[in-house]
Amino acid sequence: MNLVRHCLRRCGAALFALWLVGAAQAQDCPPPLSAPNPALLAQPPAGAPDRGLLWQLEKDGRSAWLFASIHLGRPEWLIPGPRLQAALDASDTLALELDLGDPQVMQTMARPVPGRPTLALPAELQSRMQAVARRYCLDLSPYARLHPILQLGQLVVQSARGDGLGAEFGQEMGLMIQAQLRGLRMAGLETPTLQLQALIPAGRQEVLEEVREGLRQLESPEVSRQTRRLAEAWAQGDLATLESYAQWCDCVHTDADRAALKRTIGDRNPGMAEGIARLHGKGRRLLVAVGALHMTGEGSLLEALQARGFRVTQRWPEPR
Repeated sequence: MNLVRHCLRRCGAALFALWLVGAAQAQDCPPPLSAPNPALLAQPPAGAPDRGLLWQLEKDGRSAWLFASIHLGRPEWLIPGPRLQAALDASDTLALELDLGDPQVMQTMARPVPGRPTLALPAELQSRMQAVARRYCLDLSPYARLHPILQLGQLVVQSARGDGLGAEFGQEMGLMIQAQLRGLRMAGLETPTLQLQALIPAGRQEVLEEVREGLRQLESPEVSRQTRRLAEAWAQGDLATLESYAQWCDCVHTDADRAALKRTIGDRNPGMAEGIARLHGKGRRLLVAVGALHMTGEGSLLEALQARGFRVTQRWPEPR
């Protein structure tokens, strides 16, 4: 499976959470991105456009909101547009893939993953990973105890920073700030262990193949172009481009690729839909934010919600 080109699709909130552990900036590297400004988000400027995609969910006479998020972003993308503002105003609970406000979630992310053996990379792969880290100005030492797949994921996140894309500007960060400003409760649809088990293959050989392929992609200039295309498609609410991701990413070729894609996306959607249904059934007024590509393809989260009795209506962009 091509880890690099699937990172935004597959890694979910896990790598975003791990990024918050901390990253070091080496000399002779581009200047670090500025931290999000909560004051700006508390009083967002007028005229901020809507970005991403937004659906209204209806069941039992009550509404919830489902926002297609992205785990990397630009500073201006944190400012909610009018429709997302309205969804926030109508909600009392923000539900993310993981409850990133829970310290125990952050602690779990840094522990060995149950059912996934720890793995020391062969010297050749470790040397290549260090070379890639130097190329993208990332000190890997804070992540040395993490599984190699997660270390590689940090490099994927770091590789986007040259294009002004950072995890600190992902929609989870902006929505968490909004939740705090508005006094919204937080909820997680998955456990960190479940998400990490979906991300990390169970077999040693599968892990080595993914690391080898991921490094190959990170060593190529194509990585930035693919990430930019995916991020800009999200920003423009371009569902057609997101839907056709598997065609233009050049990353789903083999049975192993398809099986990994099912494990990391499709197999997670029913559980997240069940979590949404459970919170909705408790009377929570929900705004749910889940990675945008969970909304695409056969077995999407939208289909899983419809199967649980929700009426799903796209509110942004308005269908033509």
